[in-house]
Amino acid sequence: MNAKKLVTWLVVALVAYLLIGRPVESANAVHTVLDWARQGAEALITFVRTVFT
Repeated sequence: MNAKKLVTWLVVALVAYLLIGRPVESANAVHTVLDWARQGAEALITFVRTVFT
């Protein structure tokens, strides 16, 4: 088994453990990441609009 595959399985196992063991904290983490992505997308859209107007 190569290292990349091993790391992938370890990450999957960790995520599964966190989802089962701490579902509320996991949901909050996902919400936070999605909020960051939304804010980044909004900032990028604002920048592009500013450049082209």
